[in-house]
Amino acid sequence: MCLGGLLTSDDDSALPGTFNDARTKWTSTHNPYSGTTYTVTAQAKGGAAAETMTFTTRTPADTFVGYFTPEAGSTSGVGMPVSVDFTHAVTDRAAVEKAITVTTDPQVEVVGHWFSDTRLDFRPEEYWAAGTEITLGLRLKDVEGADGVYGTQSKDVTFHIGREQISTVDLAKKTMTVRRDGQAIATYPVSGGDAEHTTWSGIMVISERFEETRMESSTVGLGDEYDIEDVPHAQRLTTSGTFIHGNYWASASIFGSSNTSHRCIGLRDTKGADDTSTPGYAFYESSMLGDVVVVENSGEDMVGPANGLNGWNLSWTDWQAGSAL
Repeated sequence: MCLGGLLTSDDDSALPGTFNDARTKWTSTHNPYSGTTYTVTAQAKGGAAAETMTFTTRTPADTFVGYFTPEAGSTSGVGMPVSVDFTHAVTDRAAVEKAITVTTDPQVEVVGHWFSDTRLDFRPEEYWAAGTEITLGLRLKDVEGADGVYGTQSKDVTFHIGREQISTVDLAKKTMTVRRDGQAIATYPVSGGDAEHTTWSGIMVISERFEETRMESSTVGLGDEYDIEDVPHAQRLTTSGTFIHGNYWASASIFGSSNTSHRCIGLRDTKGADDTSTPGYAFYESSMLGDVVVVENSGEDMVGPANGLNGWNLSWTDWQAGSAL
């Protein structure tokens, strides 16, 4: 009759469980993980030497993981959602969403919203408070996200929210006002999309930043209208190709007076991205991933909430309706 025992995995973590009253049967409190080697150590009645044995659980043939934004340990602006992109389409959304937690300090209600079978974003009702610490818990290992397809991750990652910066672009006035923690810190003249290439309106979040980058019209469905290999201080606002960026090729007189771009928001800048006196340089240096840019009076519809990290354009009721829980 077994008096005691221990079941540990190959990472030295114990699998919890309990004996029956007669201590002849031990049952784990949850299933062993797949693809894991376990060691059983048993002590028999009467002082006999402990015995050990090992076994390895099978690895699923089909698996998935979730790639998350922002990066672990990073600091982002107050508009940055927690976004998880899965490597396989999820059919059991409830099971997967239940296996993911987003907790914060200070505490705030955070709700998930499925944009597709492969994308699940999390956000609170309002922008994050400056200084918030966010912990993403992934307990996807052995969760069946689709028929015969199982998750492989069990980890916690933490990221932080920095200061609040919200910039409002008014394309009727051709200006952008930058507010830091509620106080206006700068106003820049800008040029937005022209009448044939209007800029999306609504709330947009900076999702990528490049000191210099190449922009080709063919990549956004505009044929061969432009190909600029060294666009300075470019910050992505949509997946479809909207940026706020420096512009050195247009006359300085257009900024603040005319909307002439192909949907992007331009600030005066110089070639080489090293002139610290320009608005393009100054705005880029003041920004971070997750900062909010609100576009008004553009003459265009509101940007789609899945076009970039722009779920703030959904009401809280509509956001909650996208949760599987």
